[in-house]
Amino acid sequence: MNDITETTNDPHNAWLENYPYDTIVVGQAARMVRTLTLADIQAFAAVSGDTNPAHLDPEYANASLFHGVIGHGMWGGALISSLLGTVFPGPGTIYLEQNLHFSRPVRIGDTLNVTVTCVAKHDDKKTVDLDCLLVNQKGERVLYGMARVMAPVEKLRLPRVHAPHISLFDPEVRHANLLALGANLEPVLCGVVHPCDADSLQGAMDAHLAGLIKAVLIAPEKKLRALAAEANIDISNVTVVNVPHSHAAAEMAAQMAADHKLEALMKGSLHTDELIHAVVMQPGLRTGRRMSHVFRFEAPMYPKPLYITDAALNIAPNLQEKADIVQNAILFAQIMGVAQPKVAILSAVETVNPSIPSTLDAAALCKMADRGQIKGGVLDGPLAFDNAVSSHAAEIKHISSPVAGQADILVAPDLESGNMMAKQLEYLAGASGSGVVLGARVPIALTSRADTATTRSASALLAKLIAHHYRSHPA
Repeated sequence: MNDITETTNDPHNAWLENYPYDTIVVGQAARMVRTLTLADIQAFAAVSGDTNPAHLDPEYANASLFHGVIGHGMWGGALISSLLGTVFPGPGTIYLEQNLHFSRPVRIGDTLNVTVTCVAKHDDKKTVDLDCLLVNQKGERVLYGMARVMAPVEKLRLPRVHAPHISLFDPEVRHANLLALGANLEPVLCGVVHPCDADSLQGAMDAHLAGLIKAVLIAPEKKLRALAAEANIDISNVTVVNVPHSHAAAEMAAQMAADHKLEALMKGSLHTDELIHAVVMQPGLRTGRRMSHVFRFEAPMYPKPLYITDAALNIAPNLQEKADIVQNAILFAQIMGVAQPKVAILSAVETVNPSIPSTLDAAALCKMADRGQIKGGVLDGPLAFDNAVSSHAAEIKHISSPVAGQADILVAPDLESGNMMAKQLEYLAGASGSGVVLGARVPIALTSRADTATTRSASALLAKLIAHHYRSHPA
């Protein structure tokens, strides 16, 4: 009878043990079981660089011979390698040869039984030949072949070395999913204010061509057309409103919005304060709330979109201004589909400390929410950043809260901390972001000069969704 060593190759097993050459007998085997997931395919593609559309593009794969997405063939080969190197013969094994025959495709959800069986030993070089077989849940052979390895000569029992954690994050897919939120909504008339550099003009035209906005370019026309020609950007199918300079562009945009000729605004290459000042000075755009900016981030290590406010407009807001900032962010999150956003009011600590004014504001904001002065969200604070986004951190600090560890909205104490937090997410954590200004009668896509065209189109999408909301719920 064969000596079968069964294993699931459990990564939580703290130890690895091997089978030295002298203990291996012909017929001895080991087995592991593994189910193919979409994450396996994506991770293998990322590590190997094999981005064959048969593995990653459902539309292409459906039209192919296999009629659907299939796993990489060498993923099965990697399972054999894993079994040989960690189980049988185990640590100390040196791969010498491998041939593989691919019988059937492996699809997402297929469960493979991977078996390696010793069929021959060679005492002169301490090598072992192993029959390798992968069978799916239907009993069908999907992969087979022969391996030759140099077996270990000494018994080893070693602590398992855990592989680095792979966090799969596809910004292009996330961006496509975001744009899909507005796919069934007609584009809104959007004044693009002074798009007099290539990035801001390209971003505006990308949003226009994607059906997010109907761009109205408000800028010095001669300068704009020269830029478009130089950058090879076609602006022949959009309206251009000629103004002499950036200040005039901001004033014209605000006036057109107040006159209901525009439903949204987008910042171009002018300074933020130019545009915001023009909007504030236009009575027809004022509401009962202070204007504030909200970032929307997709972060690789966070399971849902994260909204950060205010990191762009209000430098050192007082309590009432913070109440408006919170209310704007809640409204935005609700428009984006979060029915009752969880709002973390941030400070450096999670306890009220009279020496840290932001903790007092946080406590007051929570009480204002209790009394109905802030509506639509669940507030808690003060919370430090770690326990606002990490349930583990909240547990360690014994924080019992409906918000801690699962915040949707992070409210910064001031612009400096909010801006640094947002840029750290983008540049150090690989988050993809977009942003918009609320509190006026039209949304404002407020982009940075360093933003990519993708970020600009995402911000245009946010403005589109808010503008459609304002049609039935005026600000």
